[in-house]
Amino acid sequence: MQALGTIVTAMITPFDERGELDTAEAARLARFLTERGNDALVIAGSTGEGMTLDAAERNALVRATKDAVGTSATIIANVGTSDTRASVRAAREAQDAGADALLVVVPPYSKPTQSGMLAHFGAIADATPLPIVVYNIPGRSASNMLPETLLELHRRHRNVLGVKESSGDLKQIATIVRDKAPEFRVLAGDDHLFLPCLAVGADGVVGVATHLCSREFRAMLDAYRGGDVAKAAAIHLSLLGLFDALFATSNPIPIKWAMNALGFRAGRCRSPLDELPAALAERLAPLVEPYRAAAALG
Repeated sequence: MQALGTIVTAMITPFDERGELDTAEAARLARFLTERGNDALVIAGSTGEGMTLDAAERNALVRATKDAVGTSATIIANVGTSDTRASVRAAREAQDAGADALLVVVPPYSKPTQSGMLAHFGAIADATPLPIVVYNIPGRSASNMLPETLLELHRRHRNVLGVKESSGDLKQIATIVRDKAPEFRVLAGDDHLFLPCLAVGADGVVGVATHLCSREFRAMLDAYRGGDVAKAAAIHLSLLGLFDALFATSNPIPIKWAMNALGFRAGRCRSPLDELPAALAERLAPLVEPYRAAAALG
């Protein structure tokens, strides 16, 4: 079983000029991200516009990225939906397509109870031997999985091995770290909270800015773990402007614009997401420029 990763990118999904899935460009992007220090990629997640992909597209995307990176990075396929049966089916399909692990979001819109979450995630965990990462993002799902629910889920289903924690609540994240089993992985789900999450014991990050600055994230991690907190803080502070710009409107609109600027054929976001506002593009362009030069150098 491959590790779940420490520097993980929630990868965008490239579309061609007709708005169709571009698996060749997805493979190219996956290789680029892996070469720059990402040890895992989340495929078809929120940043990957997974809610706009049909089953055939999701599975093709998993196959293309897995074929592209091989064992160099862990492919974590998002299979979460608001329907337990559909999520079980998606989990089995992702496994067949070559996924190394699965990301499963707390079901959006339906607002399940904590016991409902246990049943939902339990059914998915029983349907596949693949490692499962819970994605807790109350801002999108409208429900918060409590730490006790998450840890009970791991106790009942040992292939539930991690969480992408996007609650933004450092007390909640610290509680999970304090009470979890040693093998359970806690990944920060917000770029700007990576260093604070490291400070309370988190294991890594699932990022968006990591499309551009995975090397800086790796340096931040290494500095912090090496005891050079001042260096880690300086890296963190240097990235705040980029974080602000990348999340100044709905994700993944800005990061998709940025990857187009780097020279990737990322395409446009699918409806209902629209274009990056001109004023934000003007603000983002100089922040992306150093990474564009670095990408050209290889």
